[in-house]
Amino acid sequence: MKIVAFETGNGTHFGVVEGDNVIDLNAADPGAPTDLGDWLRRGDVKAMGEAAKKAPASARVPLKGLKFSSLVGKGAKIICLGLNYLDHVKEGPQKDNIPKFQSIFFRMGSSLVPHGQPLLAPKKSIQFDYEGELVVIIGKRAKHLTLANATDCIAGYACGMEGSIREYQRHTTQWGMGKNFDQTGSVGPWMTTADELAKGGKGLKIETRLNGKTMQSSNTDLFMFPVAESLVYLTEGITLEPGDILFTGTPSGVGHARKPDPVWMKAGDTVEVEIAGVGVLRNTIETEK
Repeated sequence: MKIVAFETGNGTHFGVVEGDNVIDLNAADPGAPTDLGDWLRRGDVKAMGEAAKKAPASARVPLKGLKFSSLVGKGAKIICLGLNYLDHVKEGPQKDNIPKFQSIFFRMGSSLVPHGQPLLAPKKSIQFDYEGELVVIIGKRAKHLTLANATDCIAGYACGMEGSIREYQRHTTQWGMGKNFDQTGSVGPWMTTADELAKGGKGLKIETRLNGKTMQSSNTDLFMFPVAESLVYLTEGITLEPGDILFTGTPSGVGHARKPDPVWMKAGDTVEVEIAGVGVLRNTIETEK
């Protein structure tokens, strides 16, 4: 099942994708939540599927032309893993320092946009780099998980474009500044529920394309720290809540490592992240005004 957030004249609505249409759950039930975290706190995502089955024909809207809205709800934690593919570690400045533990950093909601909305190439730097990633969406409150139960808290998966301003990322050993410029990353196009994919999102082909050219191509089987292992590590100290999201790291082929010259995203470009079984996230690039 694919859960999508979209904009209407009455604010954000959530729906279930059904072929070329979306079943508008908020049109079917005006009292339904308008935040993914609130939906997930109601219980299992199967409830959204059941609500869709009961929706009247009038609640169906065309998928084509839909203006997508953010899957990242109010107050959601946006947690990111760095250096999770060995080939990406070896193409960067940490090539002689293979990590023994997950590299954890965080993004702000203001740094992310939905599918179809423009990313902003910042005024202060040309070094706007792409990073295609699998995104995990948490569905249940979780603390002190084990490898046996870690994936039980996952509601679903989405595509992520974890855009980075490399110049600012390298200013210090802390990556936060270069990872949080306004509107430089994206999540979408929808959440594909966990029951449609292998546990922990294993075995998924992931590609990033810039203006139609494949720049990154890998598989989630190559994670240095698989999803279950990362969730166990995170919940040793952090309580995960419904609607929290986890970027799981990017493979090799990023722009800063391109030879002989780096490749940066700029106004007029289109970047796509495609993950098998999940979807295709697409954004154009505009210049920050």
